[in-house]
Amino acid sequence: MLIFYGKPRTLFLNAPQRKFIVPQLSNQSSNSARTAKHLNVLQIIPTLQTGGAERTTVDIARAVMAAGGHAVVATRGGRMVGELKATGATVIFLPVDSKNPYTIWRNISRLKRLIQRYHISLVHARSRAPAWSGYFAARACGIAFLTTYHGTYGAKSALKRFYNSIMVRGDRVIANSAFIAQQIRKTYPLAAEKIVTIPRGLDLTAFHPHHVSDDRLKAMRHAWGLENDTRPIILLPGRLTRWKGQAVLIQAALKLIERGQRRFVCVLAGDAQGRQAYEEELHTLSRAPALEDRVRIVGHCSDMPAAYALSQVVVSTSTRAEAFGRIAVEAQAMGKAVIATDHGGARETVINGITGWLVAPNDSEALAQALDATLSLEPGAIAALGARARAHVVKTYSVKQMCAKTMAVYQESIGAFEKRRETQKTKAR
Repeated sequence: MLIFYGKPRTLFLNAPQRKFIVPQLSNQSSNSARTAKHLNVLQIIPTLQTGGAERTTVDIARAVMAAGGHAVVATRGGRMVGELKATGATVIFLPVDSKNPYTIWRNISRLKRLIQRYHISLVHARSRAPAWSGYFAARACGIAFLTTYHGTYGAKSALKRFYNSIMVRGDRVIANSAFIAQQIRKTYPLAAEKIVTIPRGLDLTAFHPHHVSDDRLKAMRHAWGLENDTRPIILLPGRLTRWKGQAVLIQAALKLIERGQRRFVCVLAGDAQGRQAYEEELHTLSRAPALEDRVRIVGHCSDMPAAYALSQVVVSTSTRAEAFGRIAVEAQAMGKAVIATDHGGARETVINGITGWLVAPNDSEALAQALDATLSLEPGAIAALGARARAHVVKTYSVKQMCAKTMAVYQESIGAFEKRRETQKTKAR
């Protein structure tokens, strides 16, 4: 169900392109959230364009609905709204992507209305700005509040550490990797007892090497302009932003040619999301005479299993540490050779030399060496590597495991919050 707040009044706050209309409060008190029969969860995420946090939001919404609860998601919107709607979840369009202090403050009352209207029993925030609104709304309504760290947040100044601290003020803090859990403990040691590590999960049916039809493969080749091209594909998925390292791959491609490895094509799959200058820089690099027709910048890809299935090698060249790094996990699930940079979550998701390879960040020479070695492997060695990689993901990173662990944290958080509330009431008597 899609909800655009209707009647009685309309607000236009920092977003003239969309109306945000706030409903009247019902006569139900905030206590109705605590007496709801089922688990009703409000997730708050800035947008639903693409990415790991967005994918996890959809997966958890589906799990809440399957458990007999009600999943509500507050978001600015995005291309994944249709998929979220298909789970049965209620989608509320709000300016929760805004970092404007006034908008954050106004969102508190909007979220309070949602909590009361849908009998919400827990608020789960997935980013900092909406977490500030969600935290005060949840506390005002007397319900549990938790967060998930989906990224590495810079905290060089006291002001930035304070802004980020909202992510550890709730009842629980979910870290999507051991790397992130360690970062949280280092920055906010007093929050250590709140942290629970739940790695991101993957739909192992969708990401299965035998579940991609020939028609999907043909459609992907057509989209990439590679219908009659038999060269091995080196795939780098990810939005076009400098720290994702697309330029490093192009530099490595030049070094591959110098090493005598000339039969390959690099595919950069991801949209610029407003970074036209960087996109143009990549196009300029890709037009180097030595590269000829060996780099394709193809934009957003809506069928990642098919993209992986077409590829010989998948690379994740992030120059900054990824909190988790879903690309490496998805590619391994598809039985593909993976090369990732040796920092952050990749150190957990890729077993170096067993399920893939790790190379130094921002090192095009090291990447070229790894690509050369991988492209030179015999088919039997590639197949064995792919089998090990998929087995690793099946064991550790299934969406079923992630959802079960998250649902358990939901129930535990609600129970613990209720217990503390009753204890406080007893002391006050």
